[in-house]
Amino acid sequence: MKKLMIFDLDGTLMNTSEGVVASVIHTYQTEGIPLPQEDIASMFIGPPIQIGFQKALGVGFEEAQRLAKIFRDYYKGDALLLAEPYPDIFRLLDACRAAGIRTAVATYKRQDYARRLLTHFGFDRYMQTMLGADMEGKLTKADIIRACLTECGCAPEDAVMIGDSTNDATGAQEAGIDLIGVTYGFGFHSHADVLACENAIGAADSAMEVLSILRKDGNS
Repeated sequence: MKKLMIFDLDGTLMNTSEGVVASVIHTYQTEGIPLPQEDIASMFIGPPIQIGFQKALGVGFEEAQRLAKIFRDYYKGDALLLAEPYPDIFRLLDACRAAGIRTAVATYKRQDYARRLLTHFGFDRYMQTMLGADMEGKLTKADIIRACLTECGCAPEDAVMIGDSTNDATGAQEAGIDLIGVTYGFGFHSHADVLACENAIGAADSAMEVLSILRKDGNS
């Protein structure tokens, strides 16, 4: 069985859509930009916020950085804590602890925001380390995952990424670790979406299914 489970935050540990969507809307309205017709959460939750603006608006890096500052100035207030842990996620973490499996977080959310959010909801009691993105969004998801492995003193083959999107799958694959994809978040919507990823060892529709997949994989 794996020794370390590395969790994504948005869409995996917590539903953070309310605060993120409110902050995106604030940014658009501040700039007088018509709101997108697409689902805002699916567009902006996952990658660094700068990339979200680049893809959504077709702007360059500097303009995306400026919009990201407007977003962050609003998000770092009360909007950051407009979030909710997913059902049974603490039950899963308790079960991991009982089984001797260490847990950590690797998220594209900026590290200071991630730590504040995770600590507010009590996830810090479980995590060996909690790592997020840098201010400029230069770190890749693979960079953050590799830093997690280093801080936890864990070999890639002994770790697994738990995430809800292809960003998590790609980052995990580049870091040399397997993926368990969850379908209750923002990115993956079906088992087929997850299993299309080369490094996927299973798809979970709920938090507790993650541990079942891990146990099955450890006995295969």
